Amino acid sequence: MRDDPILTAARQALAGLALPGGAPLLDAPEVSGPVLAGGRLSLSITTTADAAPGLAALRAEAETALRGVPGASGAVVTLTGEKPAPPNLSRPAASKPAAAPARTLAGVRHVVAVASGKGGVGKSTTAVNLALGLRALGLRVGILDADIHGPSLPTLLGLHGRPRMGKDRKLLPMQSNGLAAMSMGLMVDAETAMVWRGPMVMSAITQMISDVDWGTLDVLVVDMPPGTGDAQLAISQGTNLSGAVIVSTPQDLALIDARRGITMFRKVDVPILGLIENMAHFICPDCGSEHAIFGTGGAAAEAKRLGVPYLGAVPLTMELRAASDAGRPITAREPDGTLGRIYTDIAREVWTGLDAQGATPRHANMQGA
Repeated sequence: MRDDPILTAARQALAGLALPGGAPLLDAPEVSGPVLAGGRLSLSITTTADAAPGLAALRAEAETALRGVPGASGAVVTLTGEKPAPPNLSRPAASKPAAAPARTLAGVRHVVAVASGKGGVGKSTTAVNLALGLRALGLRVGILDADIHGPSLPTLLGLHGRPRMGKDRKLLPMQSNGLAAMSMGLMVDAETAMVWRGPMVMSAITQMISDVDWGTLDVLVVDMPPGTGDAQLAISQGTNLSGAVIVSTPQDLALIDARRGITMFRKVDVPILGLIENMAHFICPDCGSEHAIFGTGGAAAEAKRLGVPYLGAVPLTMELRAASDAGRPITAREPDGTLGRIYTDIAREVWTGLDAQGATPRHANMQGA
């Protein structure tokens, strides 16, 4: 049976690519495809959690090549396979795979995790606006969306397209509102479900750290996946975290999970920079009255009880929701508005906590700080 012309063109597009060891990509036994289904091209590379970071650039290059094949409606290249988690993953002493990102981020002064014990508390919106608040202080800031299963950064920052390949086969972060940004949501189609187990999730996160040219930054904000599992531990141990910011709503249900997050970071010796009370109250767009939908003061009381800084309260407004959905973060759109000032004040508190560790921004304009 004659080969499909699209598949023939796909093989030609991949002909010049090789695995890190020099073997031609299409001749390697661990490579499956390309396959054409429903007009879309796919190719998979079987690997391990240890080897996956070294294949990130090749994966992106192969996917770019397949997307350029005439007649194909889309393309995806995946790294597949599993490996048991390192036996010492629960200890602060990092395993060998986790050490690579720390060396790769040599140009990043501080890595700050924005975390929550559960989803649905506005962590990603908070991470983006915190990063923009730090940027407003004159700092050079990047943001990494580490939530592989539910990436939000492309929507929140209005990012489209695919990251470009830079020198040394490293991906270049995309730019939005002065932030360097990277997310798995920029690497796959918007409706693609990342049906990956823990080791592959950890490998993907490692790739977005070690195989991305982050350059020189004062702060890299990491939007953490919700929970306290392998992915959170891998980031905590593999990036030399300077500190963590915990996001919670005032209600007890969210605070219970926030406590777990704080406990996890303390177990791996990551300083807690503070607790943010998100959705502290809802501001009615018609009358301007405040409604404490999730209760009031819960996060402030919890911060005092746990002995961590209370960074402030962020209200829920229609403007905040609309700005997030439109890919125009409120701190970028209205930096001098009520919410913009709140996020910038929180960012100043976070930087003060980092500065207390003996760091100063390289070229920061800290007027008004």
